[in-house]
Amino acid sequence: MRIIAFGASNSKSSINKILATYAANQFSDAEVEVVDLNDYEMPIFSVDREKHHGIPELALRFAAKIDTADLLIISLAEHNSSYTAAFKNIFDWISRIKDRKHFGDKPVFLLATAPGPGGGKHVLATFEARAPFSGAHIIQSFSLAKFNENFEPKKGIVNADKKTEFEEKLELVKNFFR
Repeated sequence: MRIIAFGASNSKSSINKILATYAANQFSDAEVEVVDLNDYEMPIFSVDREKHHGIPELALRFAAKIDTADLLIISLAEHNSSYTAAFKNIFDWISRIKDRKHFGDKPVFLLATAPGPGGGKHVLATFEARAPFSGAHIIQSFSLAKFNENFEPKKGIVNADKKTEFEEKLELVKNFFR
């Protein structure tokens, strides 16, 4: 199985990238590639730019990367209750690729984390509502609030209840492929 994982943020120290990497590494028999959205920074989408310059090569590469996956692990960062501008821009550009659903009709393990008590619940809800129209088949979703209190780099999720919840959802994702 091939997994493409990414944190939907362009922060160099993205806690969502850390969570996505952690989740992807729980698949011992998988080939994992962690993608950095900074490698896909493009001009802000506009129909005028598309008309004059076409779809950026980086958008085509991002879509091609998604197409290589059997599973996408996406951890959504939440800015003002919605997607980050970096993720939304990539999302907008790949939506313009002819005859393509954004996420290539791929199964998705959807995650979110935040330093605060909400754990990205608003952005999760937004993406879950949009997913059926965007070719993202969400198998499970998981939110981790108060990241800095509930996650340690060498141990992973340290809150016992959240660790149990994560492991149960992870097992359901794994079972999807059995």
